[in-house]
Amino acid sequence: MTKIVFMGTPAFSVPILEGLLEAGYEVAAVVTQPDRPVGRKKTITPTPVKEAALKHGLLVLQPEKISGSPEMEQIQALAPDLLITAAFGQFLPSALLEVPKYGAINVHASLLPKYRGGAPVHYAIMEGEQETGVTIMEMIKKMDAGGIFAQARLPITAQDDVGTMFDKLSLLGKDLLLETVPKILSGELQSVPQEEAKVTFSPNISREQEAIDWQKTAVQIDAQVRGMRPWPIAFTTQNGNRWKLWQVTPLEQTTTAPPGTIIERTKKTLLIACGEGTVLAIDELQPAGKGRQDIAAFLNGSGQQIQKGDQVGTYEA
Repeated sequence: MTKIVFMGTPAFSVPILEGLLEAGYEVAAVVTQPDRPVGRKKTITPTPVKEAALKHGLLVLQPEKISGSPEMEQIQALAPDLLITAAFGQFLPSALLEVPKYGAINVHASLLPKYRGGAPVHYAIMEGEQETGVTIMEMIKKMDAGGIFAQARLPITAQDDVGTMFDKLSLLGKDLLLETVPKILSGELQSVPQEEAKVTFSPNISREQEAIDWQKTAVQIDAQVRGMRPWPIAFTTQNGNRWKLWQVTPLEQTTTAPPGTIIERTKKTLLIACGEGTVLAIDELQPAGKGRQDIAAFLNGSGQQIQKGDQVGTYEA
């Protein structure tokens, strides 16, 4: 029986782990990030992968840093045939990559060489891509740069956000991995080098990227909102107050108002001018210190003072 060490952290990784177990592979250990404080109360919370692994009675290792750790020594002692990662969240040292008999492979949520890095799904949506996918790749020391074993594609719809795409890509990645692993083990499948000229990157989202630039078009801002939902959530400010934007709709109408200007305000609508004369409707937001609200609840509650002609964010002519 093929002995696997699986490394993953978020919910994206769980169906992939469970797919390996359902297929009958021996998962000798599961490596995931340490428990972290979550929420306003900073409750120490295990990762989704840890919860799944414990449910199946698997050995769980949680190194703060894998390189040189006792946990790495445990993995070396297990002598796995294959190491599989899926959104683990740490770089793996060469000494670890060299341990498995059949090498180390990664389930990456993009069509490499596009979007190497930690936030490929976010960037694919924010950049307005019409499709994305998953790549089964050989792991080398350079980030997401190893040869490609297999890829599968998936369309991105106008309704998709990071949450929906993670769910879809996780299941797609599970199926593709289960198709690919036997071919790797048998030697039937060899990796193909990535085209370096086509490489793009998707580093973790910065605080600055979360802020909406109203000089972008309504379609671009909608892509930013969906590309940051359900985390970290795009935001704007109005009169010093921060609004997190959960749902917006680009409209067909146009305007000559400067970007960031509120051009219509009724009891149920809030329309804002964007770049190139485009218009965006705010459907759902979250004012500072409050929960998510549809726009009618906000405008008839804490947003009663909002008026046509007010500005959101910052605008520089």
